Amino acid sequence: MVDPQAEAALWAMGRYFAELDERFPTGFDPGDTLEVDAPGFRPPAGVFLVGRAVGAALSSDLAVACGAVQLLDDGAAEIKRMWVSADWRGHGLGKRMLGELESHADRLGNGVIRLDTNSVLTTAIGMYQRAGYREIPRYNDNPFAKHWFEKTLDA
Repeated sequence: MVDPQAEAALWAMGRYFAELDERFPTGFDPGDTLEVDAPGFRPPAGVFLVGRAVGAALSSDLAVACGAVQLLDDGAAEIKRMWVSADWRGHGLGKRMLGELESHADRLGNGVIRLDTNSVLTTAIGMYQRAGYREIPRYNDNPFAKHWFEKTLDA
């Protein structure tokens, strides 16, 4: 767990936002979300995680994944900012990060987890569906979201 405004978190989110800007047909502008969303990604309201690659061949810890959980007004938890570096995809890191985020969401929320995503993120959509998320009607006003999902965790 790290502060959402720590260097590693900002670096990872910068890469995430740059990838979204490249992949979304209309681009992606995060606006002031780095500042506005930060309080919701801190305990006790939420968490921010950074996955790191550590090894002798690396000069330092390298942030290769990130994700956040925040509480919604109705007590459900929401997963946000989930990203895995393209160089690390296909190794199970996304599934592992999703599991860690779900564990934190379960502790914070009421057993219900939601998330939104864009249609171009087909690999992420498939991962969410395999993890038991079901598509639901729009629950937020995210202008970049095209799909909304929910999962109820077992007690």
